[in-house]
Amino acid sequence: MSPTPSLKPASDLAALTHRRFPNETPAYREARVALLAEEIELRRHVERVAAQRRALPLGGEVPEDYTFVGEQGPVKLAQLFGPHDTLVTYNWMFGPQRERPCPMCTCLLGALDGESPDILQRVGFAVIARSPIERLTAFKRERGWQHLPVVSSGANSFNRDYADEDPAKGEDNAGFCVFQKEGGRIFLTYADEMGFDMADPGQDPRGPVDIMPIWHLFDLTPGGRDPKWYPKLSY
Repeated sequence: MSPTPSLKPASDLAALTHRRFPNETPAYREARVALLAEEIELRRHVERVAAQRRALPLGGEVPEDYTFVGEQGPVKLAQLFGPHDTLVTYNWMFGPQRERPCPMCTCLLGALDGESPDILQRVGFAVIARSPIERLTAFKRERGWQHLPVVSSGANSFNRDYADEDPAKGEDNAGFCVFQKEGGRIFLTYADEMGFDMADPGQDPRGPVDIMPIWHLFDLTPGGRDPKWYPKLSY
């Protein structure tokens, strides 16, 4: 293993910025450079967490090769990998008890639809929900989603096993899982476990991996994230 490279202090790197903007004040520039140092530290922390996530040992072996219903008919979990050894799944909160899917999930999936062709070059990817495939594809057409791979788990126990759901209670939960093929067997390598009960006071509840681009955009603004704001299915 190669040694970890020595990193320059973030404040030294921040001092390298040459950006200046019309009519900015010395106070703005001083505060902005201090913020830049913190942004560099944040980048480093994100990478440390990602490295720790990648270094996790294999989780439990998947108990069965679940059968889903895809847009072209039945499909096994192993087939969702495509040509890859890694599969990322997203649990879409669109169970049969819902008249309409979760707006927050829909906001995220709208962004991932455009990214799906790029994602599928690197890993397998599938969006899983318990509603019948006809409902999933009908909503996909309604939104104009062209690339998002959707499958129904209504006839198997995947959501109970990997999304902490109790279908008998009409529950559905959002979340990502990552699976890995090793020697013809499939193992869980990662699943997000940060629930709403772990949210910090005054913040919008969020998981450990902020994948939604909209949150990062809001984080750039003076108003930031508004914990009272929630996306809608239509405006």
